[in-house]
Amino acid sequence: MTAQPLSISGIVASQRPHRKDAARNYDALLAAAREAFAENGAEASLEDIARRAGVGIGTLYRNFPTRRHLFESVYADEVAALCRVAQDVAAQEPWAALTSWLRRFVDYTVTKRAIREALNNESEIFLACRDSMYQAGGPLFERAQKAGEARTDMDFDDLLRMVAGITSTIFLDDAQRDRVLTVALDGVRAPH
Repeated sequence: MTAQPLSISGIVASQRPHRKDAARNYDALLAAAREAFAENGAEASLEDIARRAGVGIGTLYRNFPTRRHLFESVYADEVAALCRVAQDVAAQEPWAALTSWLRRFVDYTVTKRAIREALNNESEIFLACRDSMYQAGGPLFERAQKAGEARTDMDFDDLLRMVAGITSTIFLDDAQRDRVLTVALDGVRAPH
């Protein structure tokens, strides 16, 4: 018998403190870490993260005893947000829902790339995040395929790898990245 995969929303909820002031600090630390990792990669200074969050280093360590714990928490929080976006866009037309979700996926890849080397592909958190992401975005892609809006000669994994590959390139600015992504998505769209 195999173990049930962890729910990413359950992981995120279990890590967040219940007291309002502690929860505010936790959220501020996650936001500051996400920003610092995007700017400086996995080697971002923990002291800088605490300063950005407006808390002391002791508060950071109370919430995240190790750097790895901080990486996993930021990663899980990003995937949980990506899953919420899938729910938020589900009522849109199939192609609009898929592309809205993929544009948020692009933002997620920035954080993932920054902390990738710190995450083990076999860790429980990583596997739960991957499963949650596929469960959230996969149905959007399948819906677009069934509506005749997306190609049927590819699967969701192909799509994510293509978008992740595109976003791993260094662009002059966000506008250039968006143009390149739009061209790539035009190739995913089924001919009309």
